[in-house]
Amino acid sequence: MRQELKREISLLQATSINMIDMVGIGPFVTFSIVIQIVGNNLFIWAWVFGALTALIDGMIWSELGAAYPLAGGSYNFLKEAYGKNGGRLMSFLFVWQTCLQSALVVASGAIGFAHYFQYLVPSLNWWETKAVSGLVVIVITALLYRNIRTIGKMTVFLWAGVIIILLWIIISGFTHHRVDYSPFPQAGETMFSWSFMLLIGHASVKTIYSYLGYYNVCHLGGEIRNPGKNIPRSIFISIICIAALYLAMNFSVVGVVPWQEAMHSKFAVSLFIEKIYGSRMAQVATVLVLWVAFASLFAVVLGYSRVPYAAASDGNFFPWFARLHPRKEFPYVSLLFVGGLGFVCSLTLRIEDAINAILAMRILVQFVAQAIGVVLLRRRNGTEHLPFKMWLYPVPVVLSVGIWLFIWYSTGPAARLGALLMACGLIVYFATRNTWLAKRKMT
Repeated sequence: MRQELKREISLLQATSINMIDMVGIGPFVTFSIVIQIVGNNLFIWAWVFGALTALIDGMIWSELGAAYPLAGGSYNFLKEAYGKNGGRLMSFLFVWQTCLQSALVVASGAIGFAHYFQYLVPSLNWWETKAVSGLVVIVITALLYRNIRTIGKMTVFLWAGVIIILLWIIISGFTHHRVDYSPFPQAGETMFSWSFMLLIGHASVKTIYSYLGYYNVCHLGGEIRNPGKNIPRSIFISIICIAALYLAMNFSVVGVVPWQEAMHSKFAVSLFIEKIYGSRMAQVATVLVLWVAFASLFAVVLGYSRVPYAAASDGNFFPWFARLHPRKEFPYVSLLFVGGLGFVCSLTLRIEDAINAILAMRILVQFVAQAIGVVLLRRRNGTEHLPFKMWLYPVPVVLSVGIWLFIWYSTGPAARLGALLMACGLIVYFATRNTWLAKRKMT
């Protein structure tokens, strides 16, 4: 008899999972990178653009997540949207790219953790830094090797640390304001030019990376209580709260550390605290940043470990991924796979390359195809049965597709990697689909 996941995650826990996934190490390690890319005081608009992208796309995720609250998120959305044949192909491609890019997400968080750890131990060499990143992945996987009820409680505890460090940064910046900063064009600057839009697009690859995770709750759809209401609520609460915190954090930091100086620091937040409170408190702040990075990785590995499980349970992936732990009832094979591949990638990649590849790999198969899928589902099934209907339809769909294609183009060479990955997935699917179909008929 097939085992079922239990709905044990509350709205608070679901929102906590989303928020700690979103924050992570992203805003801390990309802070200076975004300023470097834009090269002037208008860098803040890359963060605004990232927030708008998340909010628009969040409407699509909310409608789909509420309608199809099952483990695997996009796997189920694509399967339902594209019909019997197309759905199996699209859902397979999603799992195919997820198995690879989930490792990149885990690796980017672990590498960022190790880089920021160097503020505390500057003497670390390359090998020692890689050892730190690998150890983080191992610890995260070990902590997640338990039932979902315990994990739900752990996420709220980790979430509290995320809020503490962000509020500390924001309050400290506004109470120790030293530098005048304006987010609006100065003499000779303009926001209405193609060159500026290209800069914002390139910089937004990094800011959107820092917002990713607002949909993590959809991957855990089979474990969410009252999913028709709680999935959309957790998505919108997460996006709005994190966007407000990110923007406030940016204004706080450049109100103490001039953006011209912050752009050249790998530890901008620690430098910010050091200027206000001294080096001892900067070390405390760094520890809290590392807490945030650790908490995010916890949520990331948790969410992604459910995707191969969902596909395998549906007969569209290697069957052993569908195995649940006999006593603790969680997909332990899928968890070990995501953690193990993430460990390998954390030892071999650079964080800049990982961030670009993460977006390039998922945009076409997941974000763009999923947005189009909403239109297909509405035409086929209508909207009367939907627990949540996106506002201003079809405007969010049109905007989402346009924005994601713009971001995909902005990833540069990584965009070709994403297209190549999809092409390889097509070859694998058509070469093996008869095997999957035969296995499905036998079960």
